[in-house]
Amino acid sequence: MTNKGLILLDLFSGTGGFHKGLTEAGFDFKEVYYSEIDKHAIANYKYNYPHAKHIGSVENIIQSGISRPDIITFGSPCQDFSLAGNRKGLAGDKSSLIQEAITAITHFRPDIFIWENVKGTFSSNAGSDFWAIIQAFANIGGYDIEWQLVNTSWLLPQNRERIYLIGHLTTAYRDWRNVFPVGENETTINKSRQPNKVRFQTNTCTTITTRYGGTASDTYVSVISANNTLQHRNEPNMTKAVINPSRIISNQQCRRIKEIDGEPSFTLTAQNVQGVFDGSIIRRLTEIECERLQGFPDNWTKYGNYDGIIKEVPKTQRYKLLGNAVTAKMVELIGSRLITNFKQADTIRVGLDYGIADDYKQAA
Repeated sequence: MTNKGLILLDLFSGTGGFHKGLTEAGFDFKEVYYSEIDKHAIANYKYNYPHAKHIGSVENIIQSGISRPDIITFGSPCQDFSLAGNRKGLAGDKSSLIQEAITAITHFRPDIFIWENVKGTFSSNAGSDFWAIIQAFANIGGYDIEWQLVNTSWLLPQNRERIYLIGHLTTAYRDWRNVFPVGENETTINKSRQPNKVRFQTNTCTTITTRYGGTASDTYVSVISANNTLQHRNEPNMTKAVINPSRIISNQQCRRIKEIDGEPSFTLTAQNVQGVFDGSIIRRLTEIECERLQGFPDNWTKYGNYDGIIKEVPKTQRYKLLGNAVTAKMVELIGSRLITNFKQADTIRVGLDYGIADDYKQAA
């Protein structure tokens, strides 16, 4: 296996964050199959990837007759694991769909599978659910498994902690097991561009948070313009976003949120649309701003192919797609590490063929 001419099976595909991130990392897919049941997600995926093949519900994968995928990706529905959800864990109907992904892996035995889920999976049912999932992956047999809790804030101005788990088929000739850890210093974001910013007094609204050691009396908020992506997350004292403006009065949430040094201020969710301080008001984040916060190009979710008719995806559905999405830039970072491993393994293989592996290892 190389990173060229591959087959991807994208389960619970949503708006295509895994596909986008891996492609940006350098993976080349000759075939892509995606499984999704939400009509807006299907339409948007089809619009962005017209040659990808929709294969229906994950429950029908085995009967679909598709080619063996080299990579299977899935961010299985996570509401039952979420810290903000009802925490039913594996007993929840939506989270039980992970078993369908395990069935697909068992059947196809891809060289790699990548799973993404919420931080709450670690603590669901006192941690027993997470270890039950690990055991289920291990029971497939023949896979080395690694995982890490990562944060989108390493790459983009959003506090979004997620578990990424990678399974590596042991019979595939690759040294898979050093993908993790990835860290905050490994960034694919262009740091040369400086964001626009405006200064304001923090007593305007206590929902605005300071950034990386800033003081409460000298804070900034990003101004997100049409021709500037959300970048350069380490700008001192920069606040990126705040709470849902529709909830400030009804829930008095403004009173309950204090200024917190050293952390990005929010996480996009499918249920809530966040807001930013813009001059003198708190306004709703636009769809484009949400796309940037998830590492997608502008207007990525704007259009869909609905049974051959191209039309705009409803705004509420765009927010839902982005709240549920995996962060494309984080997938790109992980994919880049995988490709680095490909190149290193190829160098070692060539060295073994010519009897120079020891020299290579010393040089490395």
